[in-house]
Amino acid sequence: MKLIKVLSLLFLSLIISPYSIAYGQEKPNVTVTTSFIYDIVKKITADTVSIELIIPAGSDPHLYTPLAGDLDKILNADIILYHGFHFEAQMAEVLADYGYAATENFDSEALIYVDGGQDVDPHYWFNLDLYKQSVEEITRVLTEEIPENQELYHNNAQRYLDELDELNQWAEERVGELALENRILVTPHDAFTYFAEAFDFQVYAPQGISTQSEVSNDQIIQTVNFVVENEVPALFMDTTSNPQTLNKLKEGIAEKGFEVVIVAGQGSELYSDSLAPIGQENDNFIEMFQHNVNLIIDNLTK
Repeated sequence: MKLIKVLSLLFLSLIISPYSIAYGQEKPNVTVTTSFIYDIVKKITADTVSIELIIPAGSDPHLYTPLAGDLDKILNADIILYHGFHFEAQMAEVLADYGYAATENFDSEALIYVDGGQDVDPHYWFNLDLYKQSVEEITRVLTEEIPENQELYHNNAQRYLDELDELNQWAEERVGELALENRILVTPHDAFTYFAEAFDFQVYAPQGISTQSEVSNDQIIQTVNFVVENEVPALFMDTTSNPQTLNKLKEGIAEKGFEVVIVAGQGSELYSDSLAPIGQENDNFIEMFQHNVNLIIDNLTK
């Protein structure tokens, strides 16, 4: 039986609700699925809660398989927070039943739909307006579940929202340095469509929105032709994609007599599905976003 089913059965048999804070304990336990939500919770709560991260920073949430230790993190949680939109694919069923989705009250008109409108692209954090909505939703949950810290959480959240407004203004100015015709972003994994819509880029990715997808030869050929026809100067590796895809693209492009720069390697990859591990550069959302924007603009400027 898959671990997800085991978790579900254990939850049901224990009849545990994570929404009831165990009063009297030193700090409430907040379990989060990803580094993005970890960063938001840390910003809002300061040191008033204990935070447990399920999917390690740098790991791919699309492919992550729950470990036995994750059960303890969930069972011991007073609050469980997750993304939604099937981002945490292997845990989606349990999380929907026992956690709070940061995307719960999103404006559906701002979302990007894929697969004929059947699914939502989950990479909403590259649209800063949507990311701010997730901050507001997480703040709502935390203040309802830990009302004694309501004022602190609201103040911290507002401060963070103001910082995000400043980030958006900076990003608009930085992107404004790049001519519209040069705003073409090619990556293996299609995690940047929200970014593209927000900042007037055209994005092209052979793999699609999930790293679970296989890349066909036809998709490689189409991408090669697109790059050559549009004279795209650089292709970007992201932190959760397989470099084999970019290598195939580079070979195909070279066969057509066109040279392209592969932007990859430590410190030169776009962050897509995770922040950097705690203690490393780009271990928080604002630094990560600035890194991505600078990397894109610096390498697409002709």
